[in-house]
Amino acid sequence: MKVVYEAANLIDAHLVRHALEAAEIPVFLRGEQLLGGMGELPLFGVIAVCVPDVVWPQARAIVEALPLGEGAAAVDDAADDDLGWLPA
Repeated sequence: MKVVYEAANLIDAHLVRHALEAAEIPVFLRGEQLLGGMGELPLFGVIAVCVPDVVWPQARAIVEALPLGEGAAAVDDAADDDLGWLPA
C-alpha cells in the first residue's frame, strides 16, 4: 500500500476515499481510528489515504483533479463595484 493523500481532516479523507472508490480503486484510511485518542489536541498528518502500489498513478491523477484545500472561489475584480448589502 502507498499513501496517495495525507488528509488535513476526516472530511477530506472521506471525500478522497469516495472519489477513488467511484473509480473502483480499493482504499484504506490509515489513522482514522486515532482521531479521538488524543482528545482536543490538534493532530496533523494522522490520516492517510492509501491505495495498492499498482493503481497509485491512477489514484494520484484522481486526487490531483479534486478541489481539495482551495477554499472559497476567488472574487472577480469587476464585481468589486457592486458589493451588495454591507454591515453598518
